[in-house]
Amino acid sequence: MSIHSKWLKGEKKLIQQIKKAAVLGSGVMGSGIAAHLANIGIPTLLLDIVPREITDAEKAKGLTLEDKAVRNRISESGKQKLLKQKPAPLTSKKNLALIEAGNFDDDMERLKDVDWVIEVVVENLAIKKQVFEKVDQYRKKGSIISSNTSGISVEAMAEGRSEDFQKHFLGTHFFNPPRYLKLLEVIPTKHTDPGVLSFMKHFGEDVLGKGVVEAKDTPNFIANRIGTYGLLVTVQEMLKGGYSVGEVDSITGPMIGRPKSATFRTLDVVGLDTFAHVANNVYEQVEGTEKKVFEVPAFMKAMLEKGWLGSKSGQGFFLKQGKEILELDPKSLEYGPRKKLKTTATELSKQEKGTANKMKALVYADDRAGHLLWNILSPVLIYSAELLGNIADDVVAIDRAMKWGFGWELGPFESWDAIGLERSVKKMEESGIEVPAWITSMLENGVTSFYKEEDGDLFFYDKGEYKQIQENPKIINIKRLKKKNGVIKKNSGASLIDLGDGVALLEFHSKSNALGLDIIQMINFAVDEVEKNYKGLVIGNQGKNFSVGANLAMILMEAQDDNIYELDMVVRHFQQGMMKIKYSSKPVVAAPFGMTLGGGSEVCLPTSHIQAASETYMGLVEVGVGLIPGGGGNKELYIKQLNSMPSGVEFDLQKVANKVFESIAMAKVSTSGEEARDNNFLNFADGISVNGDHLLYDAKQAVLSLYEKGYKPPVRKKVPVVGETGYATLLLGAQAMMYSGYISEHDLKIAKKLAYVIAGGKVPYGTEVDEQYLLDLEREAFLSLVADPKSQQRMQHMLLKGKPLRN
Repeated sequence: MSIHSKWLKGEKKLIQQIKKAAVLGSGVMGSGIAAHLANIGIPTLLLDIVPREITDAEKAKGLTLEDKAVRNRISESGKQKLLKQKPAPLTSKKNLALIEAGNFDDDMERLKDVDWVIEVVVENLAIKKQVFEKVDQYRKKGSIISSNTSGISVEAMAEGRSEDFQKHFLGTHFFNPPRYLKLLEVIPTKHTDPGVLSFMKHFGEDVLGKGVVEAKDTPNFIANRIGTYGLLVTVQEMLKGGYSVGEVDSITGPMIGRPKSATFRTLDVVGLDTFAHVANNVYEQVEGTEKKVFEVPAFMKAMLEKGWLGSKSGQGFFLKQGKEILELDPKSLEYGPRKKLKTTATELSKQEKGTANKMKALVYADDRAGHLLWNILSPVLIYSAELLGNIADDVVAIDRAMKWGFGWELGPFESWDAIGLERSVKKMEESGIEVPAWITSMLENGVTSFYKEEDGDLFFYDKGEYKQIQENPKIINIKRLKKKNGVIKKNSGASLIDLGDGVALLEFHSKSNALGLDIIQMINFAVDEVEKNYKGLVIGNQGKNFSVGANLAMILMEAQDDNIYELDMVVRHFQQGMMKIKYSSKPVVAAPFGMTLGGGSEVCLPTSHIQAASETYMGLVEVGVGLIPGGGGNKELYIKQLNSMPSGVEFDLQKVANKVFESIAMAKVSTSGEEARDNNFLNFADGISVNGDHLLYDAKQAVLSLYEKGYKPPVRKKVPVVGETGYATLLLGAQAMMYSGYISEHDLKIAKKLAYVIAGGKVPYGTEVDEQYLLDLEREAFLSLVADPKSQQRMQHMLLKGKPLRN
């Protein structure tokens, strides 16, 4: 459906729907974009060139260059590679069916059926213009056309095209891999219709789930311009200061709020050839001092000649030999043991809370770590300030681009606020660094930060005044919400907050959001409070993960002290809390994201609705630490599977039990929210939010929808089980695996406990039992395993090593 005009509230707005898309170019980036579109349900045509030669395999099949299978080989190959790539571009393998392979010679006329054409061919202006000339011939009027270029002028690409083409053309720069990296830079030309730009920004955020930033048509746009500059400044400082590759990486990662891959591991992952191409793109278009920074150092050019490109070539700045990781010496180009930079400042920074305080502790330190960080951070801050207005209109766009595209916790201007604008500028000026006039003018007028917060609202400094940051109303920030609405009640593990519109939010905030007695107590209080005074409850948070499960350290400590009675009480409370959630008279909606493991999944399963983030990794993983789920997870996953069976149709109860047993015994974890649905952790009615920033809003809307429809809790009913004969069937596979040496005796013991719980104990096949009966079986099995020394060894190993022990 093409764009059409509609008057809305007295303002003319352009309304657009994208029902079908085409991606031109099936390389890693093109196929990745096609996968992302398929993940959100948009059928996509994936086109590439026709091969010039036939392969031996095609000859053997009797195929010729005229056969469709040959003509579509390149795009079909790009499509099929999506199934093997890691991390997986597809949220579910079944999404591959939404991608159709084709070629530029035979299928361009099919562009008349699509609403969005995305060009992802080689980074060559002449080739792109040839492609767009064809697109202009075949596209339908009103369809959007965009380029995924990472740095070629968007304006230049549109030259010579029809007026309708130019009105509907812009740059849409995805970051790789498109499924996982949040940033989408949108780059309009002078001809782009403002309505098209507005639509793509909203579509990018609300439908594609991206963090959208409007960039100007300048070399490498925002994130790659500043990110590449920062990486090259770091490389040059390493050479000048005599630091090693490993030393630089030890301080430019999580210590300053950057990804674990830091500097050189990032370059290895990206590929040195790709990085050099991006750097050269700026180098060829700028002058003076800036040009010198973007010149790739000689030792990196030597690495390129040797083919040492990083992960894809097996070696780069790092080389793995057996279990040891070696680092490259840039002077000798030989590999040696990896070093770490350890100074007084690095040790002191570890004691600070929060990235801002850690950065401040490091950047002003008078030691090797402090000097390195100051010398790589201060040029980036100055460079970002100099580019303001040239690459983006405001500091917010630059900060967001770096956070969403490069995984920085703090953008350049947020970092500047963190280390103190006044203090840092004073140090810069004392060092002879020229500070942009608008920064000194800002300080002269008594403005000492780029951002400020008032009454829970955020403001940014722009052209002499503070302006409120305009955010999508679907974005809920819990920290700011607390400042606005206060907290209803809190303890060490959780808080109950007013979300507005009669909905409450239960937020976990323990370490790793691990579930302990404090959270269980807050669950009980929250349900009681909501039943009295609210329309419903959302269980969600904005930590790193929803919940990694129960507090394993507490469980192990109690078990080693032989406090089984205490553990029995905790497990009973947990089970009762989950039943309270299930049978609450008001709707309870879980909003899981990230790691939602063990007890985290157990909290979600009994809720009246699950609104999961697209990136939700959900599973009952207790067998990995020698246990089985103890908070009702076995029962709830089994019931969820039963409820998914078609009503009034006979089904095999044993197959249901087998599937649940396998899921828990194999500790299966979904690789996405969609796969969680495939694994029956989510049902058909549960929702998935593509944009994680909108998750709490979507969960709140789910509560309100259920409430408005006159929500009634489920009727408590008995559960059919497979009993003794089903128990024996469940164990057949596990026993065969033990006899073949695939699992240990203790693995079999855990499997027997799990099978007994899922089968419903020693009752005849088809017996209907009460939920409490199943909970009692579950609790008894859990406690017996907790008391087992071998399970305790597994728990201890997980806590110490972070990986399972097979004993």
